Amino acid sequence: MHLFIVKEHGVSDEIKVENAAMETKTETKKILLVDAHPAEDSLCRAFADEYEAGARAQGRPIERLNLRDLSFDLNFPGYGRGSRELEADLKEAQNKILASDHIVWVYPVWWGAWPALLKGFVDRVFTPGYAFRGVGKFKYEKLLRGRSARIIATMDSPGWYYRLKGRPGMIALRDHTLKFCGIDRVAMQSFGPVKYASPERREQWKRRVRELGQAAA
Repeated sequence: MHLFIVKEHGVSDEIKVENAAMETKTETKKILLVDAHPAEDSLCRAFADEYEAGARAQGRPIERLNLRDLSFDLNFPGYGRGSRELEADLKEAQNKILASDHIVWVYPVWWGAWPALLKGFVDRVFTPGYAFRGVGKFKYEKLLRGRSARIIATMDSPGWYYRLKGRPGMIALRDHTLKFCGIDRVAMQSFGPVKYASPERREQWKRRVRELGQAAA
């Protein structure tokens, strides 16, 4: 296992590779890009645009999900309360996840965690029988194995402060959601503080994200 952390110009990047032989060839890697910012005009939207442009410039297959454009109920009543039919947009999202090799999550850190839009999406989409399956007491089968992911998060806090606090939202998505369902190879990257970033700094960040798209990373 190799772990690299790069901190430069408000960028915190963690790349974790558990088995290089398992990596999908980038030339054929099917990417799903998830923009989870509720607003149309945001730095997350700009990052998603840059990542997509970088991937397409290299001829990489990429699909995109803008969660703000989907029609679904955010409220999750909990398991064991009867079956609930998924909305058409969520069924399509599930199919796109299954068809992907690499999932890129772009979202803002609010109150240390995810926006309600992303939390509601994960609650409704990562369902038993689709993302995981119980096979015994405290034992679960991971149904989304064979995929990798990258988390790109924006925040108004400095990266060092968020790391000091344990990066709760990013860890929850990486360890308690993606890895729980079998997506074991997850890189995490944060950009901040956004509030005090100059236009030049934001352009540097955008170039970095475009490079990630070009590399299908």
